[in-house]
Amino acid sequence: MKSVVFLGDGMADEPCAVLGGKTPLELASHPRMDELASRGRFGLTRTVPEGMLPGSDTANLSVFGYDPAACYTGRSPLEAVSMGVRLGAEDAAYRCNLVALAEADSFPDSVMLDYSGGEITQPEAEELLSFLRRELPFSGAELITGFRYRHCLVLRSARAGAKLAQPHEIAGRRVGDCLPEGANAELLRQLMEKAYACLRDHPVNQRRKAEGKLPANGVWFWGEGRRPALASFREKYGVENGAVISAVDLVRGIGLCAGLEAVTVPGATGDEHTDYAAKGRRAIEALESGAEFVYIHVEAPDECGHHGRAAEKIRSIEEIDGKIVGPVLDWLQSSGEDWSVLLMPDHPTPLEKRVHTADAVPFALYRSWEQRETTPRRFTEAEAAAAKDREDEAFRLMGRLLERRS
Repeated sequence: MKSVVFLGDGMADEPCAVLGGKTPLELASHPRMDELASRGRFGLTRTVPEGMLPGSDTANLSVFGYDPAACYTGRSPLEAVSMGVRLGAEDAAYRCNLVALAEADSFPDSVMLDYSGGEITQPEAEELLSFLRRELPFSGAELITGFRYRHCLVLRSARAGAKLAQPHEIAGRRVGDCLPEGANAELLRQLMEKAYACLRDHPVNQRRKAEGKLPANGVWFWGEGRRPALASFREKYGVENGAVISAVDLVRGIGLCAGLEAVTVPGATGDEHTDYAAKGRRAIEALESGAEFVYIHVEAPDECGHHGRAAEKIRSIEEIDGKIVGPVLDWLQSSGEDWSVLLMPDHPTPLEKRVHTADAVPFALYRSWEQRETTPRRFTEAEAAAAKDREDEAFRLMGRLLERRS
């Protein structure tokens, strides 16, 4: 049997004034998603347990079939696994964003302009991270280069328990009101302040400003956590051979912790400029090569939501449908095997709020051997709510997806 998850990160939304009171899913053309909603189990599910923050970490753990309330140890450790970082039991890991901050006389008086460093490129990020390792006092700490604006700081044999703001949640705010508190706060604040002082005049940022781009002139630490411990898909679901396809270290890290292969796709960027078709092709290649399970994660809708780009979010949904969902469904239908698919976002990223929310999201679960009456439906938030199918704990959907024909 073959099983596939189509995960459109942040794809769900809320009625938006700029879209005439509609959502991107309502305005986008996505016939293959609609096909799944019409033929399979369709409704709403909650990916974020009550009392937990609506992050891509907790939400994707749920979609992968793990109860975040029972296994979550922090975001950054999952990303660190993808970066090849070995964490000791007493180490503390932090996400390190390259960010764009407003020019100010002092670091606390600067304002968060952009959590992605003005969409910094990978070569630029590597140059800035190499510079920071030389300039900042990293005794007992390691700064690890990740992908574009997403990097990692590891404090060896360190306390944990810091209170940290998420950079994508504080756009437009004075950073002095959002700085780290609690464990290791003094060190983290010192590193952030010194980075701001030495990055503003770096040649990379001078070039970016000359080109009319935001400078990546700061770092922001968040997502603290300890080494994760997840049961493998083999132990949990009996899956011997599976793969995860994502340009995001967080999702790749969850997959690696679950014992899946993390597949690299040239041209996958983690934003709306990603090579959607290449992701679809690589998923089919993995299935043809014997993978029983493939988790296809696309970050583009989430990035568009955070930046308030309505047209681009609609386009990203259409690209996912036409270049990933469609070709993979066609392959599965011609495979001659039993197959099952799960289509869903991990959480909403509303265009007007530009942050994640914990609201329920639509899901469609289809298994090829089940005989269900076809009911014409569109894969949208409103139609999922009207369908009245509910799964209060999204992590339970994975077991249903991977359950074989009896």
